[in-house]
Amino acid sequence: MAKEVTLRTIAEALGISAVSVSKALSDKEGVSDKMREIIRQKADEMGYVYKSNINKETEDQKHNIGVLIASRYISENAFYSQLNTGILQETAQHNDTCIVEILNEDNENNLIFPNMITNHSVDGMIILGQLSTAYIKMLKNCPVPYIFMDFYSANHDIDSVVSDNMYGSYLLTSYLIRNGYKNIAFVGSIKATSSICDRYLGYMKALIENNLPVKPENVIEDRGGDGKFIPLTLPKNTPDAFVCNCDNIAYFLVQQLKELGFTLPEDIAVVGYDDYIYSTLCIPQLTTIRVNMEDMVKQAYDMIVSKINNPGIRYGRRVTNGKLIVRDSVKSRV
Repeated sequence: MAKEVTLRTIAEALGISAVSVSKALSDKEGVSDKMREIIRQKADEMGYVYKSNINKETEDQKHNIGVLIASRYISENAFYSQLNTGILQETAQHNDTCIVEILNEDNENNLIFPNMITNHSVDGMIILGQLSTAYIKMLKNCPVPYIFMDFYSANHDIDSVVSDNMYGSYLLTSYLIRNGYKNIAFVGSIKATSSICDRYLGYMKALIENNLPVKPENVIEDRGGDGKFIPLTLPKNTPDAFVCNCDNIAYFLVQQLKELGFTLPEDIAVVGYDDYIYSTLCIPQLTTIRVNMEDMVKQAYDMIVSKINNPGIRYGRRVTNGKLIVRDSVKSRV
């Protein structure tokens, strides 16, 4: 039995992406007239059977989905490892292929395209975790559709899937305030990622609503310009509570406070964000926001597959809701 001719087999024969083939055969923009004619000739030569637009959108076709993640997130952030695992599992459930590529620091700084793009290995790409502004700008020339996951950029109109970071941090800070805490610090470099910035804004909103001062000295940097964690420098007047931008940094802050002689949660309250492994490894266990990773993964998968099949479709920014998880790291002072 002859092998069925698909968009992928035509793409492989020409050394181009399946997206380009799809655009050419469906008369969509994004392919030059010359390339369109070359693709059509190859399709006719290989015996490709043209289908209706409806069938094209619903046919059971396999996709090669790429995940691009910076090395700094793999080495220092277990949350991203879990999201990455979720994407692998989701694609496997749909009998699709997932190719994960780690973007090292040199390639990011030198604006080198991912190998999976230059090798025409994927039909679409999920970018997991915020990359540099220059690299994001360079990706405008990417020949396949791509989306952002766990971040967004106002300067680049790219579809994205994010957690409701501002509201989650607002819930955490409000919970501290209801339990009698007034001198509350925020731990996170607010210019590092859109997620951290939004979590800072949620923290500020809760303070402002409750007529509590927003103190510049109570904003504590937790990572350098390269995105890697740095030692925490605490204010001279120690706050009575800390809102951390992630469970990872909250865990290390708790260890630091203990070394300084504080007892938690009796002396100081610490809350995290994400509800991943560090939230329960920590002693006391962390009050945190549980990010709905399953929903983020499903939405990211559905979005990128839709964009592969229909390159012109737009989704904007999709937001998933989190849940406040109360544990032992906060003791009521009311």
